[in-house]
Amino acid sequence: MQQPLVAVSTDVRQFDNYTWHAAPQQYLEAAITGAGVFPLLVPSFGGRLDLDELLSSVDGVMLTGSKSNVHPSLYDGDPSEANGPYDPARDATTLPLIRKALERGVPLLAICRGIQELNVALGGSLGTEIQEREGSLDHRAPVSDNQDERFAIHQTISIKPGSCLAGVFGAGDIKVNSLHRQGIDRLGSKLQIEALATDGTVEAVSVKDARAFAVGVQWHPEYWVKSDSNSAKIFKAFGDAVRLHAAAKAGARAAAE
Repeated sequence: MQQPLVAVSTDVRQFDNYTWHAAPQQYLEAAITGAGVFPLLVPSFGGRLDLDELLSSVDGVMLTGSKSNVHPSLYDGDPSEANGPYDPARDATTLPLIRKALERGVPLLAICRGIQELNVALGGSLGTEIQEREGSLDHRAPVSDNQDERFAIHQTISIKPGSCLAGVFGAGDIKVNSLHRQGIDRLGSKLQIEALATDGTVEAVSVKDARAFAVGVQWHPEYWVKSDSNSAKIFKAFGDAVRLHAAAKAGARAAAE
């Protein structure tokens, strides 16, 4: 089976006396297994990268989750150490990549940090330490050395009727593994809410009038893609959109020859 190329965001990390540009394996496994695509890691070098050339060569973009947060200076927030850690090199790469992908109609799936990047890229803001807000649930992962316990599916969210994700899951409630300490505050222009937690926290968005699949989710479908049907459904939807984009490009090339 052909595997279309999908650009995947990377974090900049320091370990073993090297600077690494890396992505967690769960996202790459989910891209291959759930979406049927070839994940291509994009180093976080910001303006040094020709993103137009990249987007001419790939058929999708996937933004991963991360321990780092979007730098608050990008949405007039509080750039204190308490709201970190930060990864400015990733910000400088993903935000323009998001805008260019949307302009070109390249399918986009934004997960966890990715949905927050999508919101900021389109002019939105983020709320920090949302568990401290009155009436808010604690969306943080439970304290555990067991990753399966930390990423357990336990939170109820409601999918909006008539939304893009209603076409993926059906409208109504589903259970997800949403783990975060900050989230969407002011919604970015061109975004619409796809799903809410029971406390009103935005759990998914899509881009209005997007030319292709363009969805952000605050939860982690990559973790259980092999065993949870809802986790698998969103990657399948993304993979189908990627293949549709690849086929359209191939058709356009054939027509031009």
